[in-house]
Amino acid sequence: MTTLSLISRNCGSGGGNSDWAIECGLQTGVHKDFFVGGLLLGSVRRRNGVWLKNLGGSRIRSRNRFHVIAKIQKGKKHDYPWPDDIDPNLSSGHLSYLSYFKPLTEKPKPVTLGFEKPLVDFEKKIIEVRRMADETGLDFSDQISSLESKYQQALKDLYTHLTPIQRLTIARHPNRPTVLDHILNITDKDKWVELHGDRAGYNDPAIVTGIGSIDGKSFMFIGHQKGRNTKENIERNFAMPTPHGYRKALRMMKYADHHGFPIITFIDTPGAFADLKSEELGQGEAIAQNLRTMFGLRVPIISVVTGEGGSGGALAIGCANKLFMLENSAFYVASPEACAAILWKSAQAAPKAAEKLRITAQEHYRLKIADGVIPEPLGGAHADPVWTSQQIKFAITQAMEELGKMDTEELIRHRMLKYRSIGGFQEGTPVEPERKRNMKLSDLNAAKAGDLEAELEDLKKKILDAAGPSDPITSEKLEKLKEDVDQEISNAFISMGLQEKLESLQLELSKASDSSDNQTLNLLKEKVDRIMLEFYHNLTRPGAYLGLKQKLEMLNMAHRLIELKEKGEKLKTEINQKVPAEVIAKMEVLKEAQKKLSEGDPFDEELAEEVERAKNELIEVLKSANLEIIYVKNRNIPPPPPDLAENIAKVNEEIVKEIERAINVTGLSEKLVELRAEMTKGSSVETVEKLKAEIQEQIVAVMDITTLKEEFENLNVVDLE
Repeated sequence: MTTLSLISRNCGSGGGNSDWAIECGLQTGVHKDFFVGGLLLGSVRRRNGVWLKNLGGSRIRSRNRFHVIAKIQKGKKHDYPWPDDIDPNLSSGHLSYLSYFKPLTEKPKPVTLGFEKPLVDFEKKIIEVRRMADETGLDFSDQISSLESKYQQALKDLYTHLTPIQRLTIARHPNRPTVLDHILNITDKDKWVELHGDRAGYNDPAIVTGIGSIDGKSFMFIGHQKGRNTKENIERNFAMPTPHGYRKALRMMKYADHHGFPIITFIDTPGAFADLKSEELGQGEAIAQNLRTMFGLRVPIISVVTGEGGSGGALAIGCANKLFMLENSAFYVASPEACAAILWKSAQAAPKAAEKLRITAQEHYRLKIADGVIPEPLGGAHADPVWTSQQIKFAITQAMEELGKMDTEELIRHRMLKYRSIGGFQEGTPVEPERKRNMKLSDLNAAKAGDLEAELEDLKKKILDAAGPSDPITSEKLEKLKEDVDQEISNAFISMGLQEKLESLQLELSKASDSSDNQTLNLLKEKVDRIMLEFYHNLTRPGAYLGLKQKLEMLNMAHRLIELKEKGEKLKTEINQKVPAEVIAKMEVLKEAQKKLSEGDPFDEELAEEVERAKNELIEVLKSANLEIIYVKNRNIPPPPPDLAENIAKVNEEIVKEIERAINVTGLSEKLVELRAEMTKGSSVETVEKLKAEIQEQIVAVMDITTLKEEFENLNVVDLE
């Protein structure tokens, strides 16, 4: 194809009163034999502007100059990437040219996951020893062999004890083989052709479909396609299909059902694309149509989860007779990050959510959702993609041997029974009509604020009333609190995503335990400090980990109280040693007098004077012990005698009546209502205090203070200081 661009321009008119200019660009495809020069020559010679005749509405005069500029641009020779030097006598292999999926020109860069960092040290040591062997010419084969065996053992230990969040990280590895990689590895050579379009105006690149053959038998392949680099991921929309992609998959399923091709689907998507345009085009309806249609297809369907399978976006092509999952793949109703953000208000709790969701292939196989787990090489599928693809091919071949023996009705019933058997139920057990659930972390794993306050007061009382700092009841209470705090801290480390870093650090510490290298120990100490700094930074965020914070405050308060009590006991012992025997005897007299007074005995003025003298002597003794006396406080205020208590109650009742009378006289009811309203809506302290002062002034102004004062003075009150 040759591109021809025509640009025409006309400037000026005969009288010079009007200027006009027209520029148009035209790109058209013409045959190579087309004589462009003749067209240009004829156009320039026609100075009367016949080419612009329809635009002006009137004939343009000959003196108007007309210029035509043509530029021939070289375009694509063909729509598909055919090679320039294709063999004209080619008899096979045509289909390989029809796919845009070609090997990458550059090898993907190696990516080290967070939990794999301990293995990097082994790799560096192996590379360093090999470099030394090359430079010096010495034989280091024994050392290299030893390091390689240690590396393989560490790799095996690491990949046989993976956590769910670590498996999900492997499933999302940037270098993990894509669906088209697996398809090209398992299909016969040059026996795969990709099919495009939903026949409704669009071809969604996030889902690939096509026909290929395995050992001479044709299959319909459908799968989510991720990119192998950033450019491809953007083009493929990170394997998140729109409704067009699901409708393309549905069209191919119906095509396979019509022609009797077994269907193989590959699942590797974080979920359906949830943008506004997809919702407008009926994302939910497209997924629902696929679910309904797949249960009625009359051909065998096999699904393989190669990476992550997210929610309905994965199920839309996953309702199969047989479901297989790669060893490090994941299948979930919501991603752990989204689940953690919903339940625990923080995506950092994703490791805990991954455990609760049971997203791994092993859990799905145990729950009889998956029909088999396909093994992966150590290090993940990206470590050996071809071997992984051959394991997938073997699983598909075995499943087809079983499904190929079933007729149409048996296939449909087998598919229906597979999903009907998932889950469990109980019969004869009464069910609560309404059951409230609250999955917030603060409600499940932490006590309520009121309960914590009650526990705090109870702990204070136990510490202060204990016979000594090592009281058994207090110690038991503190041990229980420490266990709760340790558990809360462990949960916090998991929710913050620091558990993997701790495990990695523990592994490094175990290796460096026998080493006396100060530099290595200093590096490990810096790592510990960084982890703890990140922990405290996350812990101090407003509204985060409230239960843990409250329990830490309780524990700190308990330690402070115990420390103060120990200091008090020590100080008390020192003071008792310095107090003379005469002062101690007088203190015993004071206690006896206080006891008699509480029992209703009359007040003795001589005894009061003696109390005052003893108090002054005690103050002098305390000063001699280099103690500063700030104030003197009664340890226990004895209850008043029964007659005196009755008189005090009567006076209090009269005071209350007098206040009520003052409020009615001054009309302060509205002011009190205003004060309550201000306090309810959380007004500033200044506003509330100002209202209180105004109310108090008006009440005092109209109260009969003299009468109340006389009644108060008539009370027989003994004030012991």
